[in-house]
Amino acid sequence: MPGFLSWLTFLFNPAQTASSTAAPQRPDLEAVTSCLPSPQIDGRAQLEMQLFCWLLDTDIGGLEAADEREKAVFGEMERRLHDGHIHLPRQPLTLPMLMRALSDQNADRKRLEKIILADPAVTSQTLRMANSPMFRRSEHDIDSVDQAIFVLGIHGIRSVISASVMQPMLAARNSREAVFARRVWQWALSCARSAEQIARIRGQDGSVWFLLGLLPALSYLTLMRELQRIVLARNLDTAARPALIHKALAAHQWALSQLLATEWNLPPHYLSCLLEAEKLSPRANHSPLADGLLVGTREVLAHADQPCLDAESLPGLVDLTPEQLLQLRYTLPLLKG
Repeated sequence: MPGFLSWLTFLFNPAQTASSTAAPQRPDLEAVTSCLPSPQIDGRAQLEMQLFCWLLDTDIGGLEAADEREKAVFGEMERRLHDGHIHLPRQPLTLPMLMRALSDQNADRKRLEKIILADPAVTSQTLRMANSPMFRRSEHDIDSVDQAIFVLGIHGIRSVISASVMQPMLAARNSREAVFARRVWQWALSCARSAEQIARIRGQDGSVWFLLGLLPALSYLTLMRELQRIVLARNLDTAARPALIHKALAAHQWALSQLLATEWNLPPHYLSCLLEAEKLSPRANHSPLADGLLVGTREVLAHADQPCLDAESLPGLVDLTPEQLLQLRYTLPLLKG
């Protein structure tokens, strides 16, 4: 199963054979510099590899190092996923109300305010999120839910609620996963915000694509935690290494995202978008999710001073004009971490 970015390579290479798709040639990444313009194929492969290097706080060598003992761990992960025995995050209590609000284009301010105020934790998190660099509109703090809805608007507050509901599930549980959890949340926001803005540019409901853009990050963290459980259960003398985590995430991220969408009873549209992406449908080529993942990944790496694609190469990779792309990138500030 291809990675979130590497599957895009296939879409720009329709003449690629089945054998080359199954076993793609690994690009030479030794000479990657901070922002390196590359051909489309190599650029996407580099971007995905560098994302994993940053998330896992390692280098290319750390992603490739093999350990025979970990084959059994990877096999156990596959069995658990296949049998539905993987530990999934609980559906947030406010998610059903949120989904109804997202699907109802006529939801008014009072209904959204009721959703936020139904859970004190969500209320507090929503206000923090509304005042974060990603969402705040001015130098003045937002002090109430009513003010947040007024300042951000109906569509804006929907995305803030989505982020507020999802963020606790993406928070670190211990020091071992602290760096990964912090960075994967930054990546989640960058990709979700990108997908949201791209959808709006195309006249679609951005808040739906914002929530979709958060699911890949949650699948990453869920898979990593499951690997750690397996490693502990097998009494291995070390935590799951970056190479094993990378292999598991690249192989099973789509399946886990789809499983989450199914278990949480998300509307069929959400699952179809994830399935479309996994199956390399030509229609998924420039979906808000596909383009949002690419732009969001590039921007979060750039803000973190990591190797990434040259910004000037993006117009050739996504279905946006240079002006639209510049405007989109302007909405992704202060993601260092």
